[in-house]
Amino acid sequence: MKEPLRITVTGAAGQIGYAMLFRIASGEMLGVDQPVTLQLLEIPQAMNALDGVVMELQDCAFPLLQRVVSTSRPEEAFSGADFVLLVGARPRGPGMERKDLLEANGAIFTGQGKAINDHASKNVRVLVVGNPANTNCLITLQNARDLQPEQFSSMTILDHNRAVAQLAGKTGVHVDAVHDLAVWGNHSSTMFPELLSAKVGSTPALELVDFEWYRDKFIPAVQQRGAEIIRARGSSSAASAANAAIQHMRLWSLGTTTVTSMGTVSCGEYDITEGIVYSFPVTCRAGKIDIDTSRKLDDFCVERLRLTEKELLEERDAIKHLL
Repeated sequence: MKEPLRITVTGAAGQIGYAMLFRIASGEMLGVDQPVTLQLLEIPQAMNALDGVVMELQDCAFPLLQRVVSTSRPEEAFSGADFVLLVGARPRGPGMERKDLLEANGAIFTGQGKAINDHASKNVRVLVVGNPANTNCLITLQNARDLQPEQFSSMTILDHNRAVAQLAGKTGVHVDAVHDLAVWGNHSSTMFPELLSAKVGSTPALELVDFEWYRDKFIPAVQQRGAEIIRARGSSSAASAANAAIQHMRLWSLGTTTVTSMGTVSCGEYDITEGIVYSFPVTCRAGKIDIDTSRKLDDFCVERLRLTEKELLEERDAIKHLL
């Protein structure tokens, strides 16, 4: 049997964490032959709820699950971690401006970045799920000074999956027929789901849909899907977010066979400002995220890339004192 890998999940008693942990323990993230140790972090007020989650994990008797650690101490939760999923974040409250949310989460992710730097494996891979994910990821990696920026990523596979489902529904195909689609930029209402390079089967997507639908229906539908779910169920996406996080870590670790979308640190690709965490079309191999730099973008696409880049630069400027 392989040596167990340590997986840290923050906000582990929350809805996304609850939807995620049992699937990780069953082998869906790293494979059905990979034993795991789960290291679960919660705030002190949620430790009773986390105790209940741990009892349920024990009651499942997962063959791959070697050990569960539950704690409110970051240094214990991140100790030796091979994979970290930063799910816990301060939600946006009534009357809270985006800058207030950035500031509140900045303190959380500053501390977690330092704790990861000091206690996790030096080969750790860190996925930021908690919103605003791109900028929270930037804060985390900037406070993990001994680690490399490419060890950090923010989640946009959820947005990618939403875009794939929308295009498949419009064109009457199964989601497996859609490929080469990408979501660019920030995980926010400025994100850009791009169809110029996308195909349905072997046919370019924009030969099958009207440009007006693409611009006026498809893009807003993907951008606003999270808000639509909140209106429908009274709370934010949980199961689909958990699914995307597991998928992200699986592809990052085990490799991709097609293009997907991930937030990663820009090195100037497509003239995007260096140093910000920006979602690009990517492939993964040997635990590395590779940005697809081969895309030919038209003026419409470039305009959308710049719009979401502008928002990320504004967010970075708002939390500069934390970097």
